[in-house]
Amino acid sequence: MKNNYQLQLEEFLEIVGKNNASDLHLSVGKKPAIRVDGELIELVKYPILSGEHATGLIYALLTEEQKQKLFTDKEIDLSYNYKEKARYRVNVFFQRGYISAALRFLPSKIRTVKELNLPQIVEKFASHSQGFLLIVGPTGHGKTTTMAALIDYINHHFAKHIVTIEDPIEYVFDQDKSLIEQREVGNDTKSFARALRGALRQDPDVIMVGEMRDLETISTALTAAETGHLVIATLHTNNAAQTIDRVIDSFPAEAKNQVRAQLAATLLGVVSQRLIPRVNGGRIPAVEVMLVNSAVRNLIRDGKIYQIDLVIETSSDEGMISLNRSLADLVHKGAISLENAEIYSLNPSDLRMLLGK
Repeated sequence: MKNNYQLQLEEFLEIVGKNNASDLHLSVGKKPAIRVDGELIELVKYPILSGEHATGLIYALLTEEQKQKLFTDKEIDLSYNYKEKARYRVNVFFQRGYISAALRFLPSKIRTVKELNLPQIVEKFASHSQGFLLIVGPTGHGKTTTMAALIDYINHHFAKHIVTIEDPIEYVFDQDKSLIEQREVGNDTKSFARALRGALRQDPDVIMVGEMRDLETISTALTAAETGHLVIATLHTNNAAQTIDRVIDSFPAEAKNQVRAQLAATLLGVVSQRLIPRVNGGRIPAVEVMLVNSAVRNLIRDGKIYQIDLVIETSSDEGMISLNRSLADLVHKGAISLENAEIYSLNPSDLRMLLGK
């Protein structure tokens, strides 16, 4: 028999589904809120959550073991299945002594690169047998969804052994031509770095790393790409040049030259994305795509990362796309407003020049 908290939680999850919301927030002192097309909207017909009310709702998400872990670690990541029709990535945490939760909706259907409105060149990365691909951008802008599209493309086109390392597992893959093993940090392994080291002994062809959080994970991912694996990983960076700098700067000074050489040899590309509000509702990605050609390799090796933006700008014939070019195309098509394009651009004055403004 479900208690009132479980029933109300289900009510909120139904509201998320009906409104195509991406997130549900439960926080003491505020009404429950959902995020729709990037905007946070309070559920005004519901009361402000008390400490007891919020705790009851959030406990409905947790097992006894997870409650113990929450009180030990003061926060916990988990995935939650709702009636076999929706999955959520959940982060439960303390704030001002009270328990809060953020739930991210995970669609059950894994969409293709085309369905995600990403450029088709992105899909070509999935056909490589080895190398390092980085999917980057701010939190909540679709990096995991893009990675899932690439892994599922491999799954349906190639007989590969794929190992994913995630915290928590977000998209669940239906195995087709590939053998897919999904490992969750906390449940199946103690850390990204440990799972990645273990993966190298599990005869994988493809390794997906949900997030590169520390030096050991970045270093092991580079080694995996160098030793004949396709490694797909995410970083919270803004563009290709910043991503390469971030990877190199993670290492001590005496290792930087070696890392530049490793990156130059293994990096396939960087896909940086933002989800921009559409004029007619919903969101659409604007994407920077850097392919590693001989010019980019030389710049990485020589430490001239600041020149990479220019290579991207002048290499559209090879399939490279600058973020401003992507934003300008979306404005020309009437998909997004000029105002939103400028908000998400890293160089609004260049964007205005592209648009002839």
